[in-house]
Amino acid sequence: MEFNISDEFLGTVAPLVVYWIYSGFYVLFGSNEKYRLHSKKEEDAKNLVLKKTVVKGVLLQQVIQAIVAIILFTVTGSDENPTTGTHSLFDLGRQFFTAMVVLDTWQYFMHRYMHQNKFLYRHIHSQHHRLIVPYAFGALYNHPIEGLLLDTIGGALAFLLSGMSPRASIFFFSFATIKTVDDHCGLWLPGNLFHIFFKNNSAYHDVHHQLYGTKYNYSQPFFVVWDKILGTHMPYTLEKREHGGFEVRPIKVVKDD
Repeated sequence: MEFNISDEFLGTVAPLVVYWIYSGFYVLFGSNEKYRLHSKKEEDAKNLVLKKTVVKGVLLQQVIQAIVAIILFTVTGSDENPTTGTHSLFDLGRQFFTAMVVLDTWQYFMHRYMHQNKFLYRHIHSQHHRLIVPYAFGALYNHPIEGLLLDTIGGALAFLLSGMSPRASIFFFSFATIKTVDDHCGLWLPGNLFHIFFKNNSAYHDVHHQLYGTKYNYSQPFFVVWDKILGTHMPYTLEKREHGGFEVRPIKVVKDD
């Protein structure tokens, strides 16, 4: 029996499945205090939303994400010849880098505006900041409107402007999903490649979720360029806690705009 699964189907479903698998991996590591940026006690005490509510919110966003992906693949056309989805490594690298820049740029300015606009923050973006102590499967816990504007439309623009094929999008959006989960995992694992190759990581984003850092470190999910250019970058140090784990400490408070 032969199964013919289209690239469009995989491009829609793979990032959703990867989200929960990768999150589950971090749930297992999260039980060990020596890797945590906040203690388990802090996670339970400081967060303002139940985990079952977070799961429901993420599933709702993923439904919207899947619907937009289906529409996007339909509009851009799915009748490829067998060689259309084949590219050189240079082409794929160029497309991935372009998509990363587009996604970062869109998310930085939308994210920052949602903090600066009091109405949008109060009624939309503050939902994500109920997670004062981030954890992996809360990465996509947003208000549905924010999920659509920030993540889904940002992803659609990255797909369109990079010119990537549905097949390439399977890998790019799975990678972007893993990176987003990693940024919210609340852990600092030894040998984590994301921490080695990206300055934008779980500690960097943890700063943003704390009261002292909500006006800084808007950049996500890949680079820190826009924060540095526009004066919203807050550097930090990692210090070991006496009873295990790490604490993120800001080095200085950047002048407010």
